Amino acid sequence: MSSPSPAPVGQPAWTIQRWTRTSAVCAGAAVPLLAVLFLGPLWLQAGTVDRLTTLFIYVILAVMWNALAGYAGLVSIGHQAFFGLGAYAMVRLADAGLGPYPALLLGAVLVALVAVPLAAFMLRLQGGEFAIGMWVVAALAHLCVNLDSLVQGETGTSMIALQQYAAGERRAYTYWAALAAMAGLCGAVFLLLRSKVGTAAQAIRDNETAAISIGVRVVAVKRLVFVLSAFGCALAGGLWLATSISFQPKTYFSVQWTAYMIFMVLVGGIGTMEGPILGALLFFAVETWWGGQGVAYLIGLGAVAMLFALFLPKGIWGAVQQRWDLHLLSAGYRVRAREPHTDLHSIG
Repeated sequence: MSSPSPAPVGQPAWTIQRWTRTSAVCAGAAVPLLAVLFLGPLWLQAGTVDRLTTLFIYVILAVMWNALAGYAGLVSIGHQAFFGLGAYAMVRLADAGLGPYPALLLGAVLVALVAVPLAAFMLRLQGGEFAIGMWVVAALAHLCVNLDSLVQGETGTSMIALQQYAAGERRAYTYWAALAAMAGLCGAVFLLLRSKVGTAAQAIRDNETAAISIGVRVVAVKRLVFVLSAFGCALAGGLWLATSISFQPKTYFSVQWTAYMIFMVLVGGIGTMEGPILGALLFFAVETWWGGQGVAYLIGLGAVAMLFALFLPKGIWGAVQQRWDLHLLSAGYRVRAREPHTDLHSIG
């Protein structure tokens, strides 16, 4: 292959490309797609609206866990802590007289604030220590919530405040809240990854020692991603409570939520923007068709996740990117020679 033609005098031989034609089209298509989804409660059946709300929550969970593990290199097996605390904070705030939907948002903000001092301790841990440490945090949060007389231990309680809405209104409001949360959080992660913070997070994930040596503020970057992930998972917990109304600690603090996050990200493609969304769609489809199989269903999910980890560690979308260099959401950048169609390097 011929070498790239020399750049004009005074111009660099390489350019930084932030968008591909495909990714620009996909980004533009996101706006009309969200507009169509926004109108969903006006023309979709009630059952379909409920299922789409569930899908939006799954996408939030997958994107939040991927931001932490796939970009900051922090693998957590205790993220159900934030999911459960988000629902619990919503219950507490609603009991204090705040409207259920403002309580949903404020509860997630409070959980994020709690995550700030928690990060000061947790980010001292590395690798498996961090993963196990998060599981311990989730177990402690579960025990503390059980001590609240309002919750009544594992008996739980209900979001009575939601009963002020008719069933159709509550369904639509929760759907719109979930759609807005999904779009907002995905957009926030996308913009974050396209910023200097995102580049720093990927450098930390790839080699933390090397990142420190070039001046990356490792702790600050990890803290930001950790708190954002806590906020998103707490928001998902509140949304789940809005769909189910009842709050039982053993359900919301169950490790199955983190297992779902891991499954979606591993199957879809860790460390990509598209992968978690694809993984959430696949998990949603599998749950819809086979979710009633009980223990066999959970065993199957675990087996599939293990097979992907062993034989397709980059997930489906990671394999697609490796094979065809296809980027629907360009969260990274490419270094391209000035001669058309000549790639030197691609990140993200």
